[in-house]
Amino acid sequence: MLGFGAFLLCSGLCLQQMIPAQPGLLPKPSLQALPGSLVPLKTQVTIRCQGPPGADLYRLEKLRSGIYQDQPVLFIPAMEERFAGCYRCSYQNGSRWSPPSDRLELVATGVYANKPSLSAQPSPAVSPGTEVTLQCRSQYSFDQFALYKEGAAAPQKGSEKQYWADFPITAVTVAHSGTYRCYSFSSKLPYLWSAPSDPLELVVTGERAADQASNCFPCTEWVLEIGFHHLLLCLFVPPGLAQQHYTKGNLVRICIGVVILILLVGLLAEDWHSRKKPLPHRVRPIRRPLPPLPQTQKPHSQQDGGRPDGPNQGRHQ
Repeated sequence: MLGFGAFLLCSGLCLQQMIPAQPGLLPKPSLQALPGSLVPLKTQVTIRCQGPPGADLYRLEKLRSGIYQDQPVLFIPAMEERFAGCYRCSYQNGSRWSPPSDRLELVATGVYANKPSLSAQPSPAVSPGTEVTLQCRSQYSFDQFALYKEGAAAPQKGSEKQYWADFPITAVTVAHSGTYRCYSFSSKLPYLWSAPSDPLELVVTGERAADQASNCFPCTEWVLEIGFHHLLLCLFVPPGLAQQHYTKGNLVRICIGVVILILLVGLLAEDWHSRKKPLPHRVRPIRRPLPPLPQTQKPHSQQDGGRPDGPNQGRHQ
């Protein structure tokens, strides 16, 4: 019976080795341009394809051109118009190829020296919740415009009419504040853009904006004194529970409040425990009698001016 069980176990192991495991899909690589995908002419840029460790081969290709290389990094020391375009990459493990990465649009800026102008209507200083329109204007006939905010992942493109385009923001928040620039280009050459407009600083003003900038609600401060400890508490009161976009922030504040309560309980327990401790026993000093003063010797008669010490002294018989 034992031999039959060992036979079944060995047979199962052998069959498991003979049947190949079904391969899963390889993860998709990432493709990025450093320092950014908007590259002024004659400046350097690096395109990098990133996959899992141990990839056997990388392939980086420029779409619609038939140009590719089997390297994960493409370094361009000086941007030219011929490098602008759409890129993607993939990698190979064994005989399998990964899915292609998301497309990367590499744009050459400064191709057209005449830059457009950018303005904010009604004003670049707005209050939260109001509407503002960023207007991009060009003196030349371009049917495509792009609005770029510093720090954004990608520009916002728009095509309204030749010579100009509007980018409305219906409800301004603090997230919209920042520095903007706009570009103009032709739909026939979508990766060759003009020089950027002069920067436009959009500023959100008002008390509500200041509260959103600090990512909290108005703060009420209390100073609690617990024994020798002083604790400053800043409690945030939401203006209404109907604002659903504050849900995550409220959860964070609730967690912070729980942590503060735990710290308060710990401080109270420490203070109570320190008061319960008995004071160390102090031994009172023993009052000992002072030693007797030394007896002073009386001076001799000569030193005393010849005064007799007794009635019989100083008499002649």
